[in-house]
Amino acid sequence: MESGKKEQQMSKRRTPGLAARIGRAFVSNFAMWRQTGIRSTWQWTGFRLKCCLGMAEPATLKLWPRQTRFPLTVRLRGSSDMPVFREIFVEEPFSSLRELGNPSFVVDLGANAGYSSAYFLNCFPNARLVAVEPDPRNAEICRLNLAPYGERVRILQGAIWSECTELSLLTQSSETKGRECATQVTEDGTGSQEKVPAWDMETLMQMVHCSEIDLLKIDIEGAERAVFCDRAQSWLERVRNLCIELHGDGCNEAVFGQLSRFTYDLEQAGDVVICRNLRSRKRTE
Repeated sequence: MESGKKEQQMSKRRTPGLAARIGRAFVSNFAMWRQTGIRSTWQWTGFRLKCCLGMAEPATLKLWPRQTRFPLTVRLRGSSDMPVFREIFVEEPFSSLRELGNPSFVVDLGANAGYSSAYFLNCFPNARLVAVEPDPRNAEICRLNLAPYGERVRILQGAIWSECTELSLLTQSSETKGRECATQVTEDGTGSQEKVPAWDMETLMQMVHCSEIDLLKIDIEGAERAVFCDRAQSWLERVRNLCIELHGDGCNEAVFGQLSRFTYDLEQAGDVVICRNLRSRKRTE
């Protein structure tokens, strides 16, 4: 009997009470989200409080970070949207790009739910932006989040590749479910019946009537190997600044192999590699 009472007491000690969970929600979330401003901090803390009280979790939540003019929709229930939102607006790997001045044209390859695009649109209020996203579910949320920016934005549901073709969208497995930010495309169609159009960079630039890209952001989950092929030189010469997240040694070799023909100012911000002031070595010799 005594041993049973002791186990119950220990179990109570291990399981935090409602008041303790609510307190932790306020403290931890304020510490985590204060970078995004009071509006998002209050919205996120309110959501966490409802969860602590056992209320049903909604499918989406609207958060309004201090860096944007308009609120953004975040998918919940195991989605990767929240970690991506935190990366863009709390960790701010693109903050140093604010020093670029007044870019007129930005391209976001692998736009996901549109958080990085929204960040750039607010950093550069005179810029036009093209967002490219292969996953139709991500593209739908991206359109919703970028709709307030009107004609400044064009969203293309498709992939970037070494040539114009049709690719297969890798469906989420039990291991990757909830990782919408890690959507991949492939040529062989393994594990997917969902097809998406793909364009090479030259074609994409023609489609959006762009002769020069002031800022190119790339986060395409391994497709860098295809995009940074031998033909990359022709379009890289028309890119002024590049920020890219690399996915493995093969991607590193492909990207920096092509960039070896350029001079640039290199910096790293978390997982993002930033190359400023790209200049062809031919022009500088």
